[in-house]
Amino acid sequence: MSTSGSELKKGIDIVDVVAIGVGSAVGVSIFSVMAPAAKVAGSGMPVALLIAALPMIVFAVVYAYMGSIIPRSGASYDWPARFVHPYVGFMVAWLRILGNTGAIVVLALVMVKYLSKAVAVPDKPAMFAIMTIFYLANLFGVHIAARLERYLVLLKLLAFAVFVVAGIGSVQAIHFQPALGFGWGGVIASLPLLITLYMGIESATEVGEEIRNGRSAIGRGIAWAVGLSGMVYLAVSSVALGVMGAPALAASDAPLIDAGAHFLGAFNLPLVILAAVTAISTSINAVFMTFTRFLFAMGRDGILPTALARVHPRWQTPHVATTVVYGCSLLGLFLGTDLIFLFLAVNIPTMLKYFSNCWSALRLSTRHPELHAEAKFRIGKQAIGRLAAFGMLLALGIIAVGVDTDWRPYAILLVWGMVGTIYWLLAQRKGRVAVGRGA
Repeated sequence: MSTSGSELKKGIDIVDVVAIGVGSAVGVSIFSVMAPAAKVAGSGMPVALLIAALPMIVFAVVYAYMGSIIPRSGASYDWPARFVHPYVGFMVAWLRILGNTGAIVVLALVMVKYLSKAVAVPDKPAMFAIMTIFYLANLFGVHIAARLERYLVLLKLLAFAVFVVAGIGSVQAIHFQPALGFGWGGVIASLPLLITLYMGIESATEVGEEIRNGRSAIGRGIAWAVGLSGMVYLAVSSVALGVMGAPALAASDAPLIDAGAHFLGAFNLPLVILAAVTAISTSINAVFMTFTRFLFAMGRDGILPTALARVHPRWQTPHVATTVVYGCSLLGLFLGTDLIFLFLAVNIPTMLKYFSNCWSALRLSTRHPELHAEAKFRIGKQAIGRLAAFGMLLALGIIAVGVDTDWRPYAILLVWGMVGTIYWLLAQRKGRVAVGRGA
């Protein structure tokens, strides 16, 4: 089912594609993952960081391939609904409603905590203000949200560049020995932590219909985003490790602040706060954009209320879906932060998203040769088929590893998934679901 008045404006170019990818990936994780990764991998963290990029490269190739054939807003819902089964697309998106709501709230909370290091601000009012800023940026035009992302990413990269350039002279080579730290066991054990650093690089595919020359721009933009994000992570973590050493880095509650104290002097706290605030801001903005688009796509198909697919006649944005995302975020303010942490569970729906879209690529390449032939991102059918199958195994493996860490997010998502299944069955009974759409 389609909805009238659901044409979105093409207000994004390839620079914005790169900015959205880097903005989504290089976020709060760089401040939280470094210490536990150093504890597990020791001086082998740089090696582990490079290996951790490999799964995301597989997923990035799959997304570049799919985006070069069918660029769609709400792609991670649309592709599996189209090529696997409507229920698969629906369920992955349904689970992401919970994860993305928690993500926005937790990211806003972390940003407030960093701002509080410079000036005392009340948590909830400041979080409300942050959410409202990004709501308005996304409401008044995708070009506004994309430009905001572009400038914030630039500011973030400049802050990290200053950190690296200023700190490289304080790096001690001995802190990188032995190269594998505690051995391959430690390197491998750190991978589930480090893989999360790269999640979101493909985010621009979620606004595919709004990208000018999207079929060509998506693949090139994702490639640049992967390269830039990898360089940032490797450079920043290497300086922090080289300055502090693995034991001190592993024991730090604020690794970048503690590392910067060795070489930034009075500029340390302001620079790290600037890097943190801009990094978290780009993540919030990217989540707002992607969350809005899959709600829009589900409304356009009629599986969720069709009002979600309405496009504002002046701003040419999915204003109803954007307002719903804002409303979900505000509701999150009433939850305790411990519960929000459980609701976050972003890793699980994200890996299910990667799994379902790898599955979609596998189905497209084997069952739709006419579409495969149209791909701007040139790759052989056998090659993409093998990569997609490998990506599916990777996604399931990463999900399985996390069960030992904390079972509670899995239980919460299972209950939420059951609610979604009941909704799906009721919608199917009312004829709102195109059951035969999968191909």
